[in-house]
Amino acid sequence: MLLAFDIGNTNIKTAIFNNGNLVQEWRIHTDAKRTGDEYFSILRTLFKDIELDIKLINNAIISSVVPQLIGPFVIVTQRFLNKKPIIVGPDIYEKLPIKIPKSAVHEIGTDLLCDALQAWNTFHSACIVADFGTALSFTAIDNNANIAGIAIAPGIGTALNSLFNNTAQLPSVSLEIPHTSLGTNTIECIQSGILYGYKGLVEGMILQMKKDLEKQTNVKITDIHTIATGGLNSMLSPITKVFEKLDKMLTLNGLYSIAEYTLK
Repeated sequence: MLLAFDIGNTNIKTAIFNNGNLVQEWRIHTDAKRTGDEYFSILRTLFKDIELDIKLINNAIISSVVPQLIGPFVIVTQRFLNKKPIIVGPDIYEKLPIKIPKSAVHEIGTDLLCDALQAWNTFHSACIVADFGTALSFTAIDNNANIAGIAIAPGIGTALNSLFNNTAQLPSVSLEIPHTSLGTNTIECIQSGILYGYKGLVEGMILQMKKDLEKQTNVKITDIHTIATGGLNSMLSPITKVFEKLDKMLTLNGLYSIAEYTLK
């Protein structure tokens, strides 16, 4: 069994895999001020709730975009398993089929690397991953498993929160797709601006990346696959057909795949 931690800016996804199959997943709010002891206490309670036998877990892996939480989760892993975890970082990149530009080796978000690896495992050809998280990221992979480039924009939730926090008269609204882009009240106006606005952003960004990928690598635009992941990945699905596949598990499955490559 594998214990996997995907530490994001908003949530920490904890997963248990058994022979490649997801057994259990939890989401914990990310708090960079918590200690390893505090996270250990939280996770121990969650594990007890499902009567998980820790002795069945052989290895652990950590992907983190919050550097200050790597240390606490190393402590968590050592307390549970009495061994060090695999930490996704430059030390293991040479073991992976995905190739990272030299300029990005020490900069790329490890969550995006997980996305890229699993997208490559899914299509085995050129593809673009859109990850709808705290940030909205687009990762392009060419036909030779090279990460060709990444684009990053504010996530949908991040943009929405910024709008509320920086305006005096706009209320908090639920993210529901309005029946038209022509809002006639404040709630519909915000919903239209955010959701139809992000539809345009996503479709335009993917089209531009496809054009640039074709120009740089000679892959045909029609041969470039698209996949979406992240907590809000399904938000736009009713109003856009830009994605071939939606996969909320893409990052976690990519983390499992990285562990498999590393432990070979």
